[in-house]
Amino acid sequence: MDEVQVIWSSERSVHVVVRGEGNADGIGRVCEALRQRGLSGATDITPGAGSVRIALELGGADPEGVAAEVLRLARAAVDDGDGPGRVDGREVVVPVCYDGAFGPDLAGIADAAGMSREQAAAAHADGSYTVRFLGFTPGFAYMDGLPDALHAARLESPRTRVRAGSVGIAGGRTGIYPRATPGGWRIIGATPLVVFDAERAEPSVFRAGDRVRFRAISRAEFDAIASGRTG
Repeated sequence: MDEVQVIWSSERSVHVVVRGEGNADGIGRVCEALRQRGLSGATDITPGAGSVRIALELGGADPEGVAAEVLRLARAAVDDGDGPGRVDGREVVVPVCYDGAFGPDLAGIADAAGMSREQAAAAHADGSYTVRFLGFTPGFAYMDGLPDALHAARLESPRTRVRAGSVGIAGGRTGIYPRATPGGWRIIGATPLVVFDAERAEPSVFRAGDRVRFRAISRAEFDAIASGRTG
């Protein structure tokens, strides 16, 4: 059974820590339960790798009482996977071009796995992924579900610039760079989608709990989508 703990991280925020084999799913259930129940005083609920951060405006509320309520809701969500905190994420399909120009690290990952580039690309596209949390930079979704054969350590020396839309691998996760930034993930392809735009009503394409599938596309299809043409 997962262990749940509430820790005050500042006068205005607590972390719900979930430890155990199912902690990734537990984190998602805790977030959904707290959002659905409308926790009094909560101004922001942010999932992380092993915890959920809750920003609070306590007003005159008793901190110990608030922490006890958070713990009660979190434990109920973790223990009851089919209860109010159940995560039924959307399915998001992401087109990815694994062309050599977009995937400078794909050949190395393929070699380590005893595969060809094409086989490694197919293995990545055939995976079933879940967004666990967003972080690092706005809209960067950390996704679990990468096939074991494709697991790869981060680069020893991060690149000074990774293009927006680049699809990367780090450890057992995959993710997409929403904008051009430095980065140490191994880059295997790119999507023409704009995965984060602060001007949109919902800036990020992804939410925690979403299920993600990658669809392999050609360079021609990449260019068509990027330029706004679909046919």
